[in-house]
Amino acid sequence: MLGPPIPLGRVNLRLDPPDLGALLSPEIVKTSVESVRTAIAAALDSRIGGPEARERWTEVLEAPGERLLAPDSPVLVVHADIAMLVGGLRALLLQSLHPRAMAGVAQHSNYREDPWGRLQRTADFLGVVTFGPKEWAVRSVEAVKQVHSRVQGMTSAGEPYSANDPHLLRWVHLAEVDSFLAAHRRYGSKKLSSADEDRYVADMSITAELLGVQGAPRSVSELRAQLHAYDPELRSTREARDAARYLALPAGLSAPERLGYAPILAGAIALLPLRARFMLRLPFLPVTERLVVQPAVSTALGLGRWSRPDRR
Repeated sequence: MLGPPIPLGRVNLRLDPPDLGALLSPEIVKTSVESVRTAIAAALDSRIGGPEARERWTEVLEAPGERLLAPDSPVLVVHADIAMLVGGLRALLLQSLHPRAMAGVAQHSNYREDPWGRLQRTADFLGVVTFGPKEWAVRSVEAVKQVHSRVQGMTSAGEPYSANDPHLLRWVHLAEVDSFLAAHRRYGSKKLSSADEDRYVADMSITAELLGVQGAPRSVSELRAQLHAYDPELRSTREARDAARYLALPAGLSAPERLGYAPILAGAIALLPLRARFMLRLPFLPVTERLVVQPAVSTALGLGRWSRPDRR
């Protein structure tokens, strides 16, 4: 049973204002900032490298032994930069335009069911061959070649393909090198000279040849010429367009992750050649890209760099 009504006029409600000085003390602010930094870094590491990414990264860096690449190789600069996220997405989109390469992905890859697992395996491979001991790098290359040996079949148009075909291997390599360089030119924190870019292309051929690529380019001019030579083979297939649509809205992202992913994807699309964008039916909005997309990508990558000061 309810008691008698309380006369509100007699109630003395006193709400003391918060102590803003205590809330904004240097210690609390520092702790809050570090919590945000740690949370962003953990989310990035988990998505890119898996739940134990930081431990594996430390293990690779600290393992003793000779490396595949010289310590002053521009490859180390490019592959340590978070702009690789933009370059990796661009590479996937560009690679999809070769029907035989895309058929291997569509028929043998589980990128729809486990897109982040595929990303993590790719990140592991690049991390080991770039920063790990030579012995580990060679072992990783052999593991990839064994997987490739099982990837073969026929395209929807009846063309045979094999993932170990040197011609297809070279296409995948060219698309990756061109994409990583394009992303670094636009968004990398440490710019490369023309000579450094040529050396990047040459050094990337070391791993490529171990994988079975023949005649890998040794300079930016050779890279562009070889890419251009593949133009007649590229097609706008249903599989390629499906992959582009899937990359636009991948499964398993939380709302905050989607906010971070959107500018990275937009940045990757903006760096594609016009012909590739038209073939994949992707938008071309030059003014929006210059005024909105580029600043948004720079902001997103800057936030990622801030969260991981040990990996710039």
